[in-house]
Amino acid sequence: MPSKKSYLNQSDVAKILAAADAHAQKNNWEVSISVVDDGGHLLGFVRRDNAPPISTYISQEKAKAAALGKRESKVYEDVINNGRFSFINATAMLHGTLEGGVNIVMDGQTIGAVGVSGVKSNEDAEIAKAGIAAIGL
Repeated sequence: MPSKKSYLNQSDVAKILAAADAHAQKNNWEVSISVVDDGGHLLGFVRRDNAPPISTYISQEKAKAAALGKRESKVYEDVINNGRFSFINATAMLHGTLEGGVNIVMDGQTIGAVGVSGVKSNEDAEIAKAGIAAIGL
């Protein structure tokens, strides 16, 4: 029976949030940042000053989509933008189908994800990746 060897601990979450927040601050980006486990459950969250209230919800949904799908949320956005509009119905439960959710992979397994919302989608993803880099992944 396969076993789960890797998971995010609270120290990892703190490092991810601190690094992502620092990257956003350096660029004067007003965003919300969410970290979830592999089941999409919220482990940590930061809402920067003046971040739009809706970014709280969207960041969590982007993280959830990346964790449950075991891939960056950009994949879903690309599928839809490339004309597969019926995919919107397939992902109705995942409202985070925009770029900015990045799954965290360790030893070939998704152990969680970071979702960011508040600036351009590619910048959201940049912030998420800066956070993930803080734990050496």
